[in-house]
Amino acid sequence: MLKLFISLALSVITLCCQAQEAQPFKGKFYNEEYQIYLTIDAYEQSLRVPGQEVFGEVPGYLSSKRDSRVWLLTDVTVKNDHSAVIDVINDYGSEDFTALLTLDGEGNITMKHQEGSTYKIVVKNKYVKIPSKIVLKPVK
Repeated sequence: MLKLFISLALSVITLCCQAQEAQPFKGKFYNEEYQIYLTIDAYEQSLRVPGQEVFGEVPGYLSSKRDSRVWLLTDVTVKNDHSAVIDVINDYGSEDFTALLTLDGEGNITMKHQEGSTYKIVVKNKYVKIPSKIVLKPVK
């Protein structure tokens, strides 16, 4: 009876730990071609943008090595373990868009523009439009 109880307890603990670890839409992801970062926590939604804490806690943000401005994730809806929808707004509040995030088997996230403004960054004082579909790889 004691062995049964112990093995049951260990099974429950193992399942709880696995459930906590299964958070694919949490972390930092990077696209090398456009030098874009996606920092996201779709589960606790309590990230602060470095240097821009005035925005408070957000589910995430898009940033770039070449542009100091950020695009804030205002809402994240996790549909399942492989897809989520994000609502994004620029730090001025003048442009916004919705995108679908899809996770592949290697941990990469494909971000596909659904509707709204075009995602763009400034490089050498000129706007560079980001394609409607880009792949972001996890930062290790």
